[in-house]
Amino acid sequence: MTFSIVASMGDALGVAVASKFLAVGSVVPAARVGVGAVATQALAKVSYKGDALALLADGVAPEEVVARLTGDDEGHEQRQLGLVTPTGQASFTGPACMDWAGGLTGRDATGGYAIQGNILAGPQVVQEMERAWLEAAHLPFPSRLVHAVLAGDRAGGDRRGRQSAALYAVQAGTGYDGSGVLADLRVDDHPEAPQELARLLDLNELYFGGPTNVLPLEGGLLEEVTERLARLGRTQPDVHAALADWAGAENYETRLTSQGIDSRVLQALREATAA
Repeated sequence: MTFSIVASMGDALGVAVASKFLAVGSVVPAARVGVGAVATQALAKVSYKGDALALLADGVAPEEVVARLTGDDEGHEQRQLGLVTPTGQASFTGPACMDWAGGLTGRDATGGYAIQGNILAGPQVVQEMERAWLEAAHLPFPSRLVHAVLAGDRAGGDRRGRQSAALYAVQAGTGYDGSGVLADLRVDDHPEAPQELARLLDLNELYFGGPTNVLPLEGGLLEEVTERLARLGRTQPDVHAALADWAGAENYETRLTSQGIDSRVLQALREATAA
């Protein structure tokens, strides 16, 4: 009833998942900075997440973690589990998981991955997820994870349909206030859940990403930004102070820079003053 990718890229770790299941993000994914990432699914055993991360933190290899967890679990035949660390990966599918069920693992120059699913349209779902992951090394890590899930969805995904999707990714020193959380997004109940997750990820980048494509505030652009900010009641003599006042109120503070104006902030400012 679920398909997921657990992966690493450099020191980033995370999980993206979709399912015909309410609030899949509340059950399947977990990750810890510098340790690993985990997905527990099928007849999911939620305790696998904490237990797996504890074992990984103690230096136990992913394959051995799978062996220990499933070996002590009377219900292991109905479980599915994916694990990735910065140096290893493993995937397990119990023989009693509903067809089609299976997974695959691998590693490229950027890191490792474990892809698994159950009640799928067929093996092409995990195969297309792998292809999409490997072809998208140029993307930021959270976008690459979602790119793989979207590929699995296009290949048929959960054969019962769509309902929820989630993304959880971590990396030391990143995220809001340096929390280490790159992305923590959930679509709990939506008819196009994977696509909605992609939309939320775009907003996540807008609100929590750093400045990109910075344009110098000079000449005609300086005049335009000053005038638009004034229309919004920001009339401080220093345009950077006026911009910070407006951007902070609109939650764009992570995109502020003394070098100019971020292109996405400029777009938002133009949209706010379009009338």
